[in-house]
Amino acid sequence: MFPAPPIKHAALATVVMMALAFSTTGWAGSDGAKPNSISPEAREAANSIFAERCAVCHGDDGGGAGPGAANLNPKPQNFRSGKWQKSMSDQQIAMIIVNGGSSVGLSASMAANPDLEEQPDVVAALVERIRKFVK
Repeated sequence: MFPAPPIKHAALATVVMMALAFSTTGWAGSDGAKPNSISPEAREAANSIFAERCAVCHGDDGGGAGPGAANLNPKPQNFRSGKWQKSMSDQQIAMIIVNGGSSVGLSASMAANPDLEEQPDVVAALVERIRKFVK
């Protein structure tokens, strides 16, 4: 695990609190454990968000070769990589989803989704969806 960046913004503080909530409500990290409860509505919203925002670069299959990936350097993350999956906690993935790649020292090409900051159930469903690519 890498050290957390300093908290400079309220949004980041919210994501840290959201990550702590995940860890106390059922997220067990990258070991494949499921959250205690993600509603069908949150999963449906996550599926729509993935199709509209994520698949453009990460691809429908999560392999990192979506239609928008060709001109990106570095290339989008391949969610099907077991090595990557093991290297990331659910909390890190949630932080990247909400605050973008640069919030954790990764590519600024990974856009932030600040509209999801107040929707931790949808973020949890997105993390769950990303985890399923390697299964």
